[in-house]
Amino acid sequence: MPRTPLPPPPPPPFLRTWPDRTALLADRRRALEVLRRRSLGIHRLLLLWLLALAAIVGWALLTLPMQQAEEHDPLLFVVGPVCVVLGLAAIVPAVIGVVAGIRRDREIHGLLDAWLALDSHPLTDAGLRSPGLSLCWLLSSFAVCALGLWTAFATAAGAAPGPVGHEVFLGMGTGMILWLTGMLGAAKAVRHYRWALRALGTAAAPQHR
Repeated sequence: MPRTPLPPPPPPPFLRTWPDRTALLADRRRALEVLRRRSLGIHRLLLLWLLALAAIVGWALLTLPMQQAEEHDPLLFVVGPVCVVLGLAAIVPAVIGVVAGIRRDREIHGLLDAWLALDSHPLTDAGLRSPGLSLCWLLSSFAVCALGLWTAFATAAGAAPGPVGHEVFLGMGTGMILWLTGMLGAAKAVRHYRWALRALGTAAAPQHR
C-alpha cells in the first residue's frame, strides 16, 4: 500500500495565485496541520514500536540456532539456516523502516519551515508546539529505555558462570533493541521541542501582499 504523499512546499513568489491573505492562511493552516500529524502522530510512535517488535522477533530467530547447538539438536543444519534467513528478513526491513522514518522527519521539518516562512498566524502556529504529544513521546520513550536497560542488566546479572548461552544473547540483544527504540523516540521529542523554540519562538514576518 503506497504511503500518502506529504503536502507540497509553497510555490515560489512568482507562481503564487492566492486571491487574498485569507486564502493563503487557509492553505497554510491545512498544510501545517497535516505535517504536524505526520511528524508527531501517535501512529508514528506505534509504528516505531512495531518495527522494534519485528527486530526483536528477528533477533530471537537468529539466536534459535545457538539454542539448538547447545542442545545438540540434530535438526540444527536444517532449521538453523531457515531461522537465520527469517531473522534477517525481520531485522533488515525494521532497520530500513527506521532509517526511512528519520529521513521523512527531515523532509517534514523542511516543509514545516517553508510553510511557516510564508506568513505568520499566531493561532495556527501555536498548535504546532503540540506539548501533549511531545510529552507522550518523551515519557513513553523513557519507559521503553528503562525496560531495555532492565532487560539487559537483568540478563547479564542472571547469567551463570561459564560459556555464554543463547539466553544471554537473546536478553542482551532484546534489551539493546528496546533501549535504542526508546532513545530514538526521546530524541524525536527533544528535536521537536528545540525546533519549536527555534521556529515558533519568534513569529515570522508576513511575506504575502
